[in-house]
Amino acid sequence: MAEFSLDLNEEQRDLRDWVHGFAADVVRPAAAEWDAREETPWPIVQEAAKVGLYGFEFLATCWADPTGLSLPIASEELFWGDAGIGLSIFGTSLAVAAIYGAGTPDQLVEWVPQCFGTVDEPAVAAFCTSEPEAGSDVGAMRTRAVYDEATDEWVLSGQKAYATNGGIAGVHVVTASVEPDLGSRGQAAFVVPPGTAGLTATRKLRKLGLRASHTADVFLDDVRVPGHCLLGGRDALRERLDRARSGQRASGQAAMRTFELSRPTVGAQALGVARAAYEYALDYAKSRVQFGRPIIENQAVAFALADMRTEIDAARLLVWRASWMGRNNRPFTAGEGSMSKLKAGEVAVSVTGKAVQLLGGAGFLRDHPVERWYRDAKIYTIFEGTSEIQRLVISRAISGMQIR
Repeated sequence: MAEFSLDLNEEQRDLRDWVHGFAADVVRPAAAEWDAREETPWPIVQEAAKVGLYGFEFLATCWADPTGLSLPIASEELFWGDAGIGLSIFGTSLAVAAIYGAGTPDQLVEWVPQCFGTVDEPAVAAFCTSEPEAGSDVGAMRTRAVYDEATDEWVLSGQKAYATNGGIAGVHVVTASVEPDLGSRGQAAFVVPPGTAGLTATRKLRKLGLRASHTADVFLDDVRVPGHCLLGGRDALRERLDRARSGQRASGQAAMRTFELSRPTVGAQALGVARAAYEYALDYAKSRVQFGRPIIENQAVAFALADMRTEIDAARLLVWRASWMGRNNRPFTAGEGSMSKLKAGEVAVSVTGKAVQLLGGAGFLRDHPVERWYRDAKIYTIFEGTSEIQRLVISRAISGMQIR
C-alpha cells in the first residue's frame, strides 16, 4: 500500500519558494501603485514572462504534476503578493483552460501561443461567458453563433459582461448558443482571433477590488470567425447536439467544463489573499502595544487569529483535495470542486474582515494593505460562480435532486 503523505515533494517546494520570491520581490512592492492606477501592470506581466512564470510552458508543467497541486501552490503564493496583479498574470489561464478543455490538438497548437504572445511583447487572453441577463443562469445565454455554410464561417452576435482582459486581449474565447432550444446543452465555445472585426469593448469597468486587473464588457456585432475557430470542431458539436436532442446525458457544456477545471485554482487564489491578511494581522498584533502589553496577549485577539489560521488551513485542504481529484479524473460526486471554491472564498472575506478589525482605525487606512486585501477578497464569493451557486452545485450533487 502506498504511503500517505501531505508533504510537498522537492519540485513543489522549489516552485512554492520561487513564486513566493517573485511575489515578495516584484509583485507586492508594486501592488499599491497599480491598485491606485487601476491599470494593467504590463511591466510586471513582462517580468513574469522573462522569468518563466507567464506562458504555456509554465501552465503545462503545473498541469503535468500528477498530484494536481502545483498550480494551486503557485496561485496561492502569487496572490499572496497581490490579487489584482496576480489576475493580470494568471487571468489568461482561464481562456487557455477553455481551449485545453474543449479544443483539438491542432487548435491547442494554433491558439495557445497567441494567448501569451512573446517574452518581449506579452499578450493576454480573455474568456467571455457571463452576460448582463445571464450571469449565474448560464442556460439563459443570449449570445448566438450561426454557421454560414457559404463562407465556412461562424457569425457571433451578443454581449458579454465582466470579461477579464476583455478588449485588451489578443485572443478572446467566447461561449455562444448554437441551438437556443437546448439551453446550456446547445452552447459551444469559439476562438475570436486577434484583430477580428466587430468585437469591441467600449470601456474598462471600475471595481471595488482587483483594480490592477482589466475587466470590461465585450460586444460582438456580427463577428465572423473561420469554421476552424469552433473549439472541438463541427463533428464533435453535431454529436453533442444529437445526444442532447435524444435526451441522453450530457458530458458537460463549454462554460461549465472550464469552471470545473478552474474552481480549485480560484480557491487557491482566495487563500493567498486570506493568508496575506492573516500574516500581516499576526505581526501587527505581536508588535502593537496597548495598556502596556502586545494586543495578542488579549484572548479575544489571540482567539481571532487562531480561528483565522484554522479556517485558512481547512480551506487549503479542500482546495488540495479537489485539485488532486481533478488531476486524477476522480468525479466530483459531492461537488468537491465547488466546496473548495465556496470555502476558500468565504474564508478570504472573513479573514480579511477580521484583519481590518484587529488593526482598528489603522486597518481602514490605505497606509496598511489589509484594506486592499479586504476589497480584493469579496470577488471570490462572486466570480466563477457565486457562493450561492456553489451551494446549489453541492446540494444537487449530494441529493441527486434538482434543487432550485
